[in-house]
Parts: sequence; structure tokens; C-alpha cells
Amino acid sequence: MENHNVSPFNALPPVVVALSVVIFGLELMFQAATAGLLGGQGGVGWRLDAIRDYGIFDEVARFMWQNGIYPPEELLRLVTYPLIHTGFVHAGFVVVFVLAIGKMVAEVFSPLAFVALFLGSSIVGALGFVGLMDSPYPLVGGYPGVYGLIGAFTFMMWTEATVRGSSRYRAFGLIGALLAIQVLFGLINGEFGSVVADLSGFAAGFLMSFVLSPGGWRRVLDRMRSR
Repeated sequence: MENHNVSPFNALPPVVVALSVVIFGLELMFQAATAGLLGGQGGVGWRLDAIRDYGIFDEVARFMWQNGIYPPEELLRLVTYPLIHTGFVHAGFVVVFVLAIGKMVAEVFSPLAFVALFLGSSIVGALGFVGLMDSPYPLVGGYPGVYGLIGAFTFMMWTEATVRGSSRYRAFGLIGALLAIQVLFGLINGEFGSVVADLSGFAAGFLMSFVLSPGGWRRVLDRMRSR
């Protein structure tokens, strides 16, 4: 007889649940603060303070680069900005992607590799944002990390297509569709910083998968030796 009381989270890898809980938990805290339920009158500005203190700003990166100083508290922004979002919808979509794409990736990759994919892609996304763009807006949110997970998922599909001998280009169908939507919104908003960050995150996730996937490093070595 089926047990209808089993939690749906039991089917999700713990690392995926943990990441989703952190992101959504922070968003609920900001929502409660904005509503005046946390922090009193000062709670209204918690989100803006968090974006200012933990988001990615082009001027901050430029200052560090020009002066050759890299304070740890500023470098920390590279791994904190993916956890902070501009609103409920922003955070909600990121969590949905983490649960959907993250589940498939985490069922193949180890928990440590999953975390490395998300954070590594977020870091590369931030570097792409400040290195290739001169955006007046801050970069916050988990989309570059999510796109890194999409890169890992694409790697999985690409590998499967290679084994089956079918067209490997179909593996890039998802990122192609998402990129088209991103470019459309970029044209509407006149801002392509997030597009560059997301695409950089995707590239990082795809390339990191060659090493982080099960047996990935061994396959890379075998391929290098066979040349």
C-alpha cells in the first residue's frame, strides 16, 4: 500500500534541498522585514543593505583592479551575491530551476561537485559581468549558478548523445532557448549584464563538468593520451 504521507522532498538530493532552503529562507526573511515583521523600521532596508554589502558592483571591481588590492570582505561578494535576490519572483524562479535542473544534476554529480558547480559558475558569471560589461546595475541572484547547473545538464546530454552516436547539438537546445529569451529581455530593458553573467556561468558549468563529473578527470586524461 502506498504511503501518501511521504514528503516530496525525500525524492530530492539533500544538497539541492539545502541550497533551495537557504535561498528561499533568505527571501522570506527579506519579505518579513519589508512587511515590518522583522527588524522594526530598519528592516525595510535590509534587502537594499544586503545588495549593497554583498552584491557585485562594477565600480568595486574596478577599484580593486586599479589599486591592486583585494580585501577578503569584498572578494566574499563572489559567493554571497547568488543568495540575494531583488524580490520574491526573482528568488522563486531561481529556486524552481535549482529544484528541477539541480535534481537531475545532483543525481549524477557528488554533493561536493554540485556545490562546486553552483559556486564556481557564480564566480565565473560575476567575473564575466565585471570584466566584459560596464553595467550601472549590481549583479545579484542565483541565475549564473543556475546556468552553471544547466551547463552540467547539457554536458550530461552531450555525453549521452556521444555514447549513442546521435547528434550532440541537440544537447544545447535548452540553453539556446533560454539565451534567446534572455537576449529578448536584454533588448527590452537595454541591459545585457545579466545575459553575459548567465552565459559565462553556463560555459563554466559545462567546462567544469569535464573534471567534476564521475570519472570525468580520468576521461580527460584518457582523451589527452589518445591524441
